[in-house]
Amino acid sequence: MKSVLSLLTALFCIGVSLGQEWETPIIKGYGKIKNFKDVTVQPDASLEYKLVFDITSDSEMDGVNKGLWKIARVINMLGSAGIPSDKVHMVAAIHGAATFATLTDAKHQEMYSKVNPNTELLQLLKKYGVELFVCAQATAARNIRAEDLNPNTELALSAMTVLANYQLQGYALMP
Repeated sequence: MKSVLSLLTALFCIGVSLGQEWETPIIKGYGKIKNFKDVTVQPDASLEYKLVFDITSDSEMDGVNKGLWKIARVINMLGSAGIPSDKVHMVAAIHGAATFATLTDAKHQEMYSKVNPNTELLQLLKKYGVELFVCAQATAARNIRAEDLNPNTELALSAMTVLANYQLQGYALMP
C-alpha cells in the first residue's frame, strides 16, 4: 500500500511539473520561466539582490541577445518569487560581439538590413531599473559611435571597469 501511495504521489508531482506553462510575469515576452514552488532553493525575500552581468556573446535566445534574455529571466524568477523590484539591483557590462545588440534601429538596419530585435527588451530592462553599460573600448574597436547606441544604454570606459567597480561594491558576478 505504501509503495502504491508513493508511486501515485511521484506520478502526480511529475504530472504537475510537466504541465506547467512557460511564463514571463515581469518582463513580458522575454526570459520565460517555469515556476516551481516545491524546490529546495528559492529566492530569499530577506536578501538584497545585487547582480552584475558580463554580456559578451552575440548568441540568441528566442530571437534576442541571450545575455539580455538571461537578465529578463532572472527578473522573472525573482519577481515570481515575490522579491520586490526595490530589492533587485542589476547592471550589465555589454562588450565584445554583444556590442551590436545595443545599436539603434537605424544603425542596425544599416548594418544588417533589419531593425534591432533587442530594442524592446532593452527598453523593458531599463524601465525595470537595469543599468545597461556598453564598453567604449568595444564600440571604438567596431567603429560604433555614441549616437549609434540605443538610448536605453550608457557608455562606460570599459566593461572591465564596470565589472570591477560593481563587484567591489558587493555585486555578484553573473557570467
